[in-house]
Amino acid sequence: MTSRTLRTLTVVTAAAFLCATATATAAAYAVQGTGRPVPGVVAAWARAWNGSDPRALGAVFTADGVYTDEAVGVTFRGRKEIAGWKARADTLIDNVRVSVRDTRLEGDRVTVRAVYSGHLKGAPKPFAVPMTTLLGLDRGHCRIAFDQDHYSLAEVLIQSGLPADWTPPAPGAAAR
Repeated sequence: MTSRTLRTLTVVTAAAFLCATATATAAAYAVQGTGRPVPGVVAAWARAWNGSDPRALGAVFTADGVYTDEAVGVTFRGRKEIAGWKARADTLIDNVRVSVRDTRLEGDRVTVRAVYSGHLKGAPKPFAVPMTTLLGLDRGHCRIAFDQDHYSLAEVLIQSGLPADWTPPAPGAAAR
């Protein structure tokens, strides 16, 4: 077997395992308060946000996946950039968390209602704001092709006790 054939076989096997795992674990994660199962890819997305490995978030996306944070006005393309966004969030926000409240699957799209929470480093108080996310899924519903997060940045700043004109520090700089 050539190394290319072996690599292709490994990628296909890993993709099949990811899809099977996402499907099998979907029933283990119920939407809070409803008892309904969360689609496996949504459970993986939430676990990745709530975890400490930024690569886990990138891994739930297709290779050319697109992530848009509408509140901040940024877009990231590809797993590496998406993982970088999670890494940046982890440097700015202690205990960043996404708590899924409700999901609605229609075709290849999932609408997720959640609570986005954490404590901006240097802020006097933590925040917990409603968030709606639209996820576009690949054909097998195993990976995310696009993500659009919608929440109120103004509300995050108000709850955090920060001024409306607060901006995050540049990477490696102290918060202002």
